[in-house]
Amino acid sequence: MTKLSVNINKIATIRNARGGNIPDVILAAKNIESYGAHGITVHPRPDERHIRYSDVYELKKILNIEFNIEGYPSQKFIDLVVKTKPTQVTLVPDPPDAITSNQGWDTKKYNSFLTDLVSEFKKNGIRVSIFIDALEQMVDYAAKTGAHRIELYTEPYASNFEIDKYKAIEPFILAAKRAKQNSLEINAGHDLNLQNLNFFIKSIPFTSEVSIGHALISDALYYGLQNTVQMYLKQLDI
Repeated sequence: MTKLSVNINKIATIRNARGGNIPDVILAAKNIESYGAHGITVHPRPDERHIRYSDVYELKKILNIEFNIEGYPSQKFIDLVVKTKPTQVTLVPDPPDAITSNQGWDTKKYNSFLTDLVSEFKKNGIRVSIFIDALEQMVDYAAKTGAHRIELYTEPYASNFEIDKYKAIEPFILAAKRAKQNSLEINAGHDLNLQNLNFFIKSIPFTSEVSIGHALISDALYYGLQNTVQMYLKQLDI
């Protein structure tokens, strides 16, 4: 079964909008774990506008499920990951001022840079995933870095799902098959939701993990957090 990692950045955004500790990010993560999610994802940014670096250290202490830290590999980010040693680090090429991730790495152009990073994290026993667009060439060069996984940037799939889901999924199937040929495991994330998730997983059943935040936390406003986590887990049951 594909694993569900819940990105809790949006919970931190609500907390930070008011100050104080409501909602409690750490308690939310513990609850999400108890509801059956397989992992927790966070994306700390330099301005700490949602997840704070202190949150990362606290989460590491209490989580019994997989912990995925994603972000741009600045020196501060690298130091945080090496110190906390999460299950997985996902390298994302977003600049500090980005609202959200909006493209994958050019793994050809930045191959040497990424290879060095992968080596550093692997030395510390951390699984490494590289965030890329669904392009076979990017998959090939991601494999050259020595990474364990790629994470397919699924916004183009989600945007075109209602127009023609079969056409929308096509490049992702090709990229996923190329990844498998390169002995890379596959993660996926960005704009996956209750409407498009099951079709994605049925089309690429060897997907190892999906990371979902915005849609899941938004759905929780209507359905409740426990029920929503269960609803997403059902979408992964094929």
